[in-house]
Amino acid sequence: MAKKPKSAKPKASRLTLELLETAQDMRASGLLTKAEHEKITMRHKADIPPATKARLSGRQIAAIRKQSNLSQAVFARYLNLTVGYVSQLERGVKHPTGAALVLLDVIRRKGIEAIL
Repeated sequence: MAKKPKSAKPKASRLTLELLETAQDMRASGLLTKAEHEKITMRHKADIPPATKARLSGRQIAAIRKQSNLSQAVFARYLNLTVGYVSQLERGVKHPTGAALVLLDVIRRKGIEAIL
């Protein structure tokens, strides 16, 4: 039996499709504002901003930390990471994922003050 190739995006469930259709109808009838509609559709379509999809290099992470004038220990504390993990990120041994990647992207775009 041949395996099906994995698609890049998982197929939306029937419930998700129904929810999106209902949200569209509510927007058309004026029950939802544009912002509320976009929030619902973004959440359920799992659209991630392109900046968070990109990988950050070790040099970029070190530059983000140095631009914030923080030691690795303090930077790690703000990100709720270990100092060893921050060191591995900066050396390029590991690459950030999940919440760490999102926080690093926010700091890169808006500065360390955005998470304090």
